[in-house]
Amino acid sequence: FPNPLSPQKYYPPDFDPAKIPKLKLPKDRQYVVRLMAPFNMRCKTCGEYIYKGKKFNARKETVQNEAYLGLPIFRFYIKCTRCLAEITFKTDPENTDYTMEHGATRNFQAEKLLEEEEKRMQKEREEEELNNPMKVLENRTKDSKLEMEVLENLQELKELNQRQANVDFEAMLKQYKELEEEQRRKEQE
Repeated sequence: FPNPLSPQKYYPPDFDPAKIPKLKLPKDRQYVVRLMAPFNMRCKTCGEYIYKGKKFNARKETVQNEAYLGLPIFRFYIKCTRCLAEITFKTDPENTDYTMEHGATRNFQAEKLLEEEEKRMQKEREEEELNNPMKVLENRTKDSKLEMEVLENLQELKELNQRQANVDFEAMLKQYKELEEEQRRKEQE
C-alpha cells in the first residue's frame, strides 16, 4: 500500500523532462538575507556607530566579474540604524574577512594594520636577503646582538630579583623597633 501522507506523483508515459522550460533568472539578482554586522563601523552620513554582531535584513548579490580561486564574492547592502543611509561591504575570501565599500568607515583596525606591516617588513627582508648575501650576514649579526642584549637584560633582572629576595624584612622591622625604644629611653633619661 502506498503511504497516504506522501504526495503521489504520476508521470505520464509521454513525459519528457527536457521539454520543461528553464527559469531565466538574472545573474545579478538580489536576495534578502538576515545577517550580522561583521565588524564595527561608523556611518559616514550621521556618525552612528554600528557594532559587530548587530543584526540586519540585508540585500545580497553576487559580484559580477570578480572571484577568488573560483569562489564567488558577495556584496551586502544594509541600512544605517539611524539615518537609513545605504552601507555596502563585500566578502574577502583571500584574507578570510570582509571589505568595506562605501557608506561607512571600519573601526578598530590597528591590530590588523600592525600584522600587515610586520608581514610586509618580513617580505622585504627576505627579498633583500635573496639578492644580497652580505645582507644575510648583517641581519644574522644584528639578530645575535639583539638576542645577547635581551639575555643580558634578563640576567640583570634576575640578579636584581635575587638581591631583593635576600632582604629580610622581619630583621629590618626588629632593628627599627629597637632604635625607637632606644630613642624613647634617651628621652626619658
